[in-house]
This record gives sequence, structure tokens and C-alpha cells, in this order.
Amino acid sequence: MTQGRIYNFNAGPAALPLPVLEEIQESFLDFAGTGMSITEISHRSKQFDDVINDAVARTKRLLGLDDRYHVLFIQGGASLQFCMIPMNFLGDGKAADYVNTGTWSTKAIKEARIQGKAINVVASSEEDNFTYIPENIAFSEGAVYAHITSNNTIKGTQWAEFPETGGVPLIADMSSDILSRPFDAGKFGLFYAGAQKNMGPAGVCVVAIRDDFLEMVPQDIPTMLKYSTFAAKNSMYNTPPCFAVYTVQLVLKWLEETMGGLEKMAAVNRQKAEMLYGLIDASGFYKGTAEKNSRSMMNVTFRLPSEALEQSFVKEALASGLGGLKGHRSVGGCRASIYNPTPLKALEALCEFMKDFENKNG
Repeated sequence: MTQGRIYNFNAGPAALPLPVLEEIQESFLDFAGTGMSITEISHRSKQFDDVINDAVARTKRLLGLDDRYHVLFIQGGASLQFCMIPMNFLGDGKAADYVNTGTWSTKAIKEARIQGKAINVVASSEEDNFTYIPENIAFSEGAVYAHITSNNTIKGTQWAEFPETGGVPLIADMSSDILSRPFDAGKFGLFYAGAQKNMGPAGVCVVAIRDDFLEMVPQDIPTMLKYSTFAAKNSMYNTPPCFAVYTVQLVLKWLEETMGGLEKMAAVNRQKAEMLYGLIDASGFYKGTAEKNSRSMMNVTFRLPSEALEQSFVKEALASGLGGLKGHRSVGGCRASIYNPTPLKALEALCEFMKDFENKNG
């Protein structure tokens, strides 16, 4: 651990790779020989043009996206996508399916209904407090899309495999597990990710949209809410969040060149998750909250025997250089978010602390 820094288990904004932070620090006052900071240069400059084009190219390479897909950088976070998706694709007489697996799915459903769009909630795990991912879902024939949330940060669940939809294109909120593992992008008409969990800092949402979905965009909606606006202008119809896009570019570079791509990243992520879940399962003190076959590799949620012990756990962990372990305010408990940048050494330190805490308090 670098002097003065702790291991960061926050759910988002979350840890960034140390080499990325060091490169930002090194170039912050003089970016690419311009004599200006990345926060000062024009988004119309060649230097920023190189940044955004490289970010698009690396995203497409890492995710295996063919020429049918456009990579966009949009402000407003994933929450704006909850609104934009039904607005762009559900015209009169059109309907879509949604699977409700937690807080963010619930919000996406709400935004579609606010607009009076026809949606069908074809599966939900709400009756069991969102502790599992539904299986054997009957999707609607003729649905424009089927919306899922690939990973649920609050409840600690994740789709181990994406559902078979009978030909209905998937749309996914991948905010908290994008780039953590390979997947078949061809099943998706669109997927999106707020960058601040696994891809970069807060302030930008990365969207990948396929040509056939881009062709559905109507003309009679506001300009800044059309996907076609961003696709036509390479995400520069207006000033993009330049610093956030630059940081995303550096994270993509780190993932591609240092980590070696998604297959190798997924292997590291499995190792980290298995280490932590293995400790929890072997313990009579810690208890996981998600069903085992639905567990997230990104957000490990667990409880201790009492809320008082949980508060002590979080406080003592921070004093030991382990930050961000408090569960979401809506559910309590504890949570370790172990995204791509979280090193194996952080998990080793966390597991050692957890063993010691159990020995003292169990």
C-alpha cells in the first residue's frame, strides 16, 4: 500500500488504478505538451480528439464490439439512461420487458412509467428482498427490448449468465460490473455504465448502442435526449466532461495493456471474490446476504451478529487502512466493493482483518 493511501472498498465513486492516478498527477499541469491541464484544454483540440477517439477504440476492442456499435460519452449518469431508453425506443404501440432485481431496476421501471410507456415487469426478486437473480423468465414476444441490471451494488447480486430472451434484444445497466468479465455483446441493443464504479470517475456515462437501435430514435424529442445527437457528433455536440473521459481512457489503457484484457481481469476478479466469500462461508460470525448462485463478484454484502458489531467493524477497519466497508444506507450491514482496480493485496489485508475481528468479538 502506497504511503498515506488506504485500501478503498467504496461502492462508487470507487477505487481507481494507482498507475492511472499517478499518470494523471504527472500530466495534470502540462497535458500532452500543451502547457495546459486536461481540465483547461479545448474539447475541440487535437489533443482531446485523440483522447476521446482512443477511449472509443479501446472500449470497442476490450468488449469485442463490431462496426454496428457506437460508443458514446453522456452526462447525467446511468440515472439519465433510465429516462432516455424508453423515450428513444418506445413509441406508440411499442412495449418493453423489465426484470426487477433491486434498487436501480426499480428506478428504471419508475422512469419508464412516468412517461406513460408500456412496460411489462416479467420477473422480480422483490418478494425475497432482492437476494437472488430470477431464472427461467418468459419474455414477451414482440418486446422492443428487455432491460436488466447486470450487477446490483446494494444487494450484492449479479447475473452469472445473461438470460435467453427468445430473440428480444437486451438492454443492460452495467454500471458496476462493466469490463469485469467478457460477455457476448451481440445480444445487446444497448448497454450503459456510469463510469464511477468500475471504469473511471463520476461525471460520465458510457453507452454502447447498436445501429438498429440508433435508427429507432424519434425526431420529436429534445435534442440532448437523443442518442443520435451524440452518435452524429462523436459525443461532442456540446462540451463533454473532458477530465472524466480522459480518466476513462487511462483506465481502459491500464486494463488493456497492464492487466491484459477481460479474460485475465475476470480471473483475478474470481480469485478475489472466492477469497472473501470463502472466509464468510467458513465463518459462523459473518453471514452473506445474497443467495450463493446469485452472488456478485463486484459487491460482497454481509452482516455481523449485531448492528453494534457492524459499526465497530467499519470503524476499526478504517483505522486499519480499509475504507468504505459500510453497507448502503437503505439496507445496513457491511459491503466490500472489489472492482477491477482493487488489488489482490487489498483482499488479503481485508480477510486478515476479518479473521482478527472475529477472534476478538466472536
